[in-house]
Amino acid sequence: MLTTLRSLFMPFALVAALGLMLSSCGRKGDLDVPGTPATTKNDKTKPKVEDRPFILDPIL
Repeated sequence: MLTTLRSLFMPFALVAALGLMLSSCGRKGDLDVPGTPATTKNDKTKPKVEDRPFILDPIL
């Protein structure tokens, strides 16, 4: 019974160890610098919308 359990556990442990080793691989170095933010070229403001009452407003 013990050998059967060990024979099932060893491949699982090896696959788990291999997965951990491979998942730690990556590019070594500093993180990439984020790009510059996009600036808005449209300086127009939206017109104000009239506030109309809604039937559920008192509940909210």
